[in-house]
Amino acid sequence: MNKIRTLVVEDEPLAREGLLNYIQEVDFLEVVAACENALDANRVLSSTRVDLMFLDIQMPRLTGIDFLKSLTKRPMVIMTTAYPNFALQGYELDVMDYLVKPFPFDRFLKAANKARDFYTLRAQAPQNTTPVREDYFFVKCDYRYEKIHFDSILYIEGMENYIVIHTVEKSFMTLLRMKNIEEILPIPAFMRIHKSYIASVKAITAIDGNEVVIGSKRLPLSRERKAEILERLLKH
Repeated sequence: MNKIRTLVVEDEPLAREGLLNYIQEVDFLEVVAACENALDANRVLSSTRVDLMFLDIQMPRLTGIDFLKSLTKRPMVIMTTAYPNFALQGYELDVMDYLVKPFPFDRFLKAANKARDFYTLRAQAPQNTTPVREDYFFVKCDYRYEKIHFDSILYIEGMENYIVIHTVEKSFMTLLRMKNIEEILPIPAFMRIHKSYIASVKAITAIDGNEVVIGSKRLPLSRERKAEILERLLKH
């Protein structure tokens, strides 16, 4: 595996030095730059390939959260901060992990290993799903490929960098993003009902307020798209 090109963005000199020392201990990480603020990091990202960014939240002029929101193309991100109350905001932006300072090496390594696993599977993306046939596709789950028929899918749930495909028989977890699975689903038969959910139209048994009912499950329905979804369901 190629080394993961890593950028450190940290305004505190001691914390930045500690992170760099940790990274040097991990054989699959390679530091491409270390920055004191988001503006310097932005310049690095515009001119250098970065696979992973360790990003501090509390920085002068531009916070890590605001910087992350400004990026249209993001590397994998592990956030670092002394304030754990920012964790939810970070995860809403699909960060890989969240390290609360001061963090020991074993916690750092756990986050780095998570990034490595995702990097490896993303590199295998063409193999993560096989070409779609008329009524089924294969998806990689752990170390095997599972055959999934479109007709068996009830709904798909997005979970950070993973999705869970819930079928009539069982559920399958795989390292894909929602946009990846949307590209292979037949559009008339499936619809995005929420940022975290795709539903099979034929599996929907009711719409109750701002929820979609599929069997015994109640899934959130996006308020912004409710009218559009209702129109599509009625036409279908």
